[in-house]
Amino acid sequence: MSVQPISRRTVLRGLGVTMALPFLDAMMPRGGAAARAATAVGGGAAGKAAAAAPTRMAMVYIPNGCWMPDFTPAQLGAGFQLTPTLAPLAKVREHLTVLSGLALDAARAKGDGPGDHARSAAAFLTGIHPYKTAGNNIRLGISLDQFAAQKIGDRTRFPSLELGCDKGETAGQCDSGYSCAYTSNISWRSESQPMPKEMDPRALFDRLFGGGGDPAARAAEARRARYRKSILDTVMEDSRDLNRQLGRSDQDKLDEFTSSIREIEKRIEKAAADQATAPIPDMARPEAIPKELGEHMKLMCDLTVMAWRMDLTRITTLMVAREGSNRAYRWLGVTEGHHSLSHHGRKKEKVDAIKKIDLYHMQTLAYFLEKLKATREGTSNLLDRSMILIGSGIGDGDRHNHDELPILMAGRANGAITPGKHVRFPRGTPLCNLYLSMLTAMGVPTDRFGDSTGPLSGMA
Repeated sequence: MSVQPISRRTVLRGLGVTMALPFLDAMMPRGGAAARAATAVGGGAAGKAAAAAPTRMAMVYIPNGCWMPDFTPAQLGAGFQLTPTLAPLAKVREHLTVLSGLALDAARAKGDGPGDHARSAAAFLTGIHPYKTAGNNIRLGISLDQFAAQKIGDRTRFPSLELGCDKGETAGQCDSGYSCAYTSNISWRSESQPMPKEMDPRALFDRLFGGGGDPAARAAEARRARYRKSILDTVMEDSRDLNRQLGRSDQDKLDEFTSSIREIEKRIEKAAADQATAPIPDMARPEAIPKELGEHMKLMCDLTVMAWRMDLTRITTLMVAREGSNRAYRWLGVTEGHHSLSHHGRKKEKVDAIKKIDLYHMQTLAYFLEKLKATREGTSNLLDRSMILIGSGIGDGDRHNHDELPILMAGRANGAITPGKHVRFPRGTPLCNLYLSMLTAMGVPTDRFGDSTGPLSGMA
């Protein structure tokens, strides 16, 4: 059959609902195999192909540091062996870059006394030392994600997405005289404006796939709730019309895409039902939706994958929990809070519990990375098109140190990163040097960000 090219901005419509499509082969610019395979950023045919397959980035924040002996590989280069904490990432090992020696100087006290947790989250994506206050006169600076969003965010419906599995507080004191705004946010639009996180998968689903504030969209959503219909039912006729214009490969992709959204919606509905009938858990700040953190994280990751596939956004942040979180991981048999355990004093039972928590985080993030790898996009996959930063602003939670941070990158960023290795930098190398490299990969190069001294070598 003759397949006509379609626009990257093609959408499905019905009853006030507008849904963007995933990247399809029919959206690739014509011009032969060379143009179809090109991914380098630049002019001409290669640049047009790159524009059809954008680079995405996600920053995932894990609170309270890690047990570093089980995180850091002993070997450097491509021959590194996965450590006990990183073992769940075996299926995406060739997409990983372990970065050792990086530091977050802005999280140090600098005369302000206690408050390492607040400073760690606040400085993680800004590279700026927060002004110590518990009042409304907070002062920090723009974060990596928002710097990029201000440059390229107008290319997508959502300039960025800020997600979390723990709402936290935005006012009051949370850490030794520091505002809760510092412990609860890693994304900052300006020095006084943190970006609020979305932690409800249902609300995120409706935001991504619904019609927003449009009255017809609200009516469509009300009908769906009343008749317990999937939001996809309102666009299936449009989907069938489009399907007749596509080749077999794209037809399969569209079918898999719509089936994935149905599955996510079913899981969100189940989580809501479980939450409605569940007793109040005996744990610190029981705000997780659903009850178990891993399922909550997976839903947020699934929705991120969908948003990227539909090119609704290219920039995402995800806080596993606010910094200093004392969540108890009871489903792992860990009844003491995470923050309390991080002050382990090298006691075996506490260290063993921290190891369980670290492993659990990596198991859940492996789900995200494997899903990106399995999601085809043109001649490649979403993991190759993306870069995912995973880390913490604290190294060892017991020492509250801000050097030798647990920093992991995944993905190839459309060829800007050559992964599959462990790279060690001189001790104290600014974490913000990595951000210079990431911004260049996103097409928004800058000479300085935070406390950077120059882009990292050894990434390409």
